Parts: sequence; structure tokens; C-alpha cells
Amino acid sequence: MLFILIFATCFLAFSNGANDNFKGVATLFGSKTTGYKSAITWATITTFAGSVAAIFLANGLVSNFSGKGLVPDILIQAPEFAISIALGAAATVYFATKIGMPVSTTHGLVGGLFGSGVIAVGSAFNFTKLIGTFLIPLIVSPLLAAVVSLIAYLIFRKLRLATGVTKETCICIGNEYKPIFEIASINTRNIVQSEVHSTFNLMNETECVEKYKGNFIGINAQKMLDFAHYISAGVVSFARGLNDTPKIVGLLIVINALNVEWGMLAVAFAMAAGGLLKAKKVAFMVSKKVTPMNTGQGFTANLITGLLVTTASIHGLPVSTTHVSVGSIFGIGTVTKEANISVIRNIILSWILTVPLAAIFSSLIYWMLLSVR
Repeated sequence: MLFILIFATCFLAFSNGANDNFKGVATLFGSKTTGYKSAITWATITTFAGSVAAIFLANGLVSNFSGKGLVPDILIQAPEFAISIALGAAATVYFATKIGMPVSTTHGLVGGLFGSGVIAVGSAFNFTKLIGTFLIPLIVSPLLAAVVSLIAYLIFRKLRLATGVTKETCICIGNEYKPIFEIASINTRNIVQSEVHSTFNLMNETECVEKYKGNFIGINAQKMLDFAHYISAGVVSFARGLNDTPKIVGLLIVINALNVEWGMLAVAFAMAAGGLLKAKKVAFMVSKKVTPMNTGQGFTANLITGLLVTTASIHGLPVSTTHVSVGSIFGIGTVTKEANISVIRNIILSWILTVPLAAIFSSLIYWMLLSVR
């Protein structure tokens, strides 16, 4: 049982990394500030740093996600309970990752706690704490993130205009080669006659990178913004490691499988591996499909996400980095009027389904473990 619990917890951490690691740097990739490989490398480094910091800063979340206060203490000491929660949440998150949906590991864990807890103790389950400690922060956080990022972007835009920083439009100037006719094949190679035209065109949306022109406090605005954008992405990834690692470690320490320090490190390595190996589908969904964005908009969304998630982690509130990050990006899309509503609708549907699916998986696994014990 101890070996199965460690495996289940590491599988959950791996699935978490695959689904969540890229979200902190999604705006770097989405705004074309950097490529996919550079973005995921930066996310991995800063997320790992957040996981290590959680050893010292996030013990409140470890306690909450052990199930303490939701079910009787005697049940928390049962390895079957922790295993069923870990596997139920992991299966849900891994399935979502395979189809490219950015879901919340926090939601998966809450669903797992609910499903296994109700099967184990029925009406003795503490529904009041479930709603107050877990569900309310999870519902409020994306709405708060969307509103705050919307307001912050409007403020930053006014500040940009007041300091004389403007946007540049991409223009493509050069020669375009158009084929006129094709000469018969000679030695299996075709000879094509072309004529050259000078062109002066606006670049299409997929090629255009919007940049800022001007200086702020004597520094080039675009260089300053790119630097700030990288830092903000690092802050979000750090905050995610700080917030998510202790939630998963809580499953290990309830039966003294590992102490907190070793548990945090084991989870940190598994999360890093998941992000490096399986993050691409979710990365493209969050970065490219919610809304188009430039570096300034991406920086604003990251700044708000980092501040909200870090604050929640320190105060022991189990918010979802996924919800806050997507909410912040959607808030920007609301201002620019370019948010993809159909994509947002599908993401919200996946969020709604996460808790019941994890609850079903966890309850079935718990029932099977009891049957074979």
C-alpha cells in the first residue's frame, strides 16, 4: 500500500505538471515573445523553485488537502483513502491533458476528497468545510482574476499613452516571386520561369508581432516590457509550484509515507517531468486559442495571476492557478474584444465536469481497494 500510494501521488504530480506547468508562461508563447521550448524551460525552472519554497511557506495547504476536518481522523490514516484520492484526481487530470483541456488539479483533488469521503463516512462528511474552504475560493478566483486584470490593463494602457509609448504595426516590404509557366521536366527536375514584383503589404495576423515604440524613464519600452514579461511569467510559475505542490504532498504525509521535505522534492521532480514531456496540447489551447495578445497584455495577465495565486498560497486558500490564469487572459480578451467565446465555453464545461468525474473515479477506486483488502 505504501508503494502504491507513492506511485499514485507521483502520477498525480506528473499529470499536474503536464496540464499546469505551461500556464505560467502561456502569455510568453501566445504573444510571440519567445518560442515553445524556451517558455517550457523557464516554466520548469521557476515551478521547481516554487515547489522548494513551499517547504517553508505553504504548510497550511498541506493540512487542508490531507482531508483533515472533512472526514474523521481515523480515516485519514487509511492508505486506501489517500490512494483513491490521488488516482481519481490523476486520472481526471491526465485525461483532460490528452484532449488539450486546461483543468484544475485542485478541482480534481476536491472531487477525490468528496467521492472517497462520502463512500467512507456518508453523512459524517463535513460538507460545510468543503464549501467554505474549497469550493468558494475555486468559484470566486477566476471571476476576481478576470475583473482585476481588466482594470489593471486599462490603467496600464492609460499610463502607456500618458508617457508617449505607442504601438508599431508590422509591414512586409520586399520582392515576391510569382511563377509564370513551367517548362518540361529535364532529368526529373522542373524548370519554372518567374517574374519579380515589389511588394508593400501588411503582414497577416499569424506573422505579425506587435511592438511598443518609445522610452519609459529613459529605457526602451519594448525591452523593459519583455524583461518584465519574463519576470511575471516566472512569478506565476513560481506561485503555481508554491500552491500546487503542498496540495499533492498532503496525500503522502497523512500516513507518514514521506516527511514534508522529501515529499515536496519528489512531487517537484514529477511535476517537472510531466511539464517537459506532455504539456504541448494544453499549451497551445491556453496560449493561442483563448485570445490573441501582445507583450503588454500578456504581462498584465501574468502579473495579476502571480499576485493572486501567491497571496492565496500564503494564506492557505486552495485557488486554482488554471482558473486564475485563464480568467486573467480572458479579462484581457474582454477589453480587446477578441476573446474566443466558444473556446472559453468549452474550458468552463471541462471545469464543471472535473469535480464529478474525479469524485466518481475516486469513489470507485476506494470501493475496489476495500473489496480486495
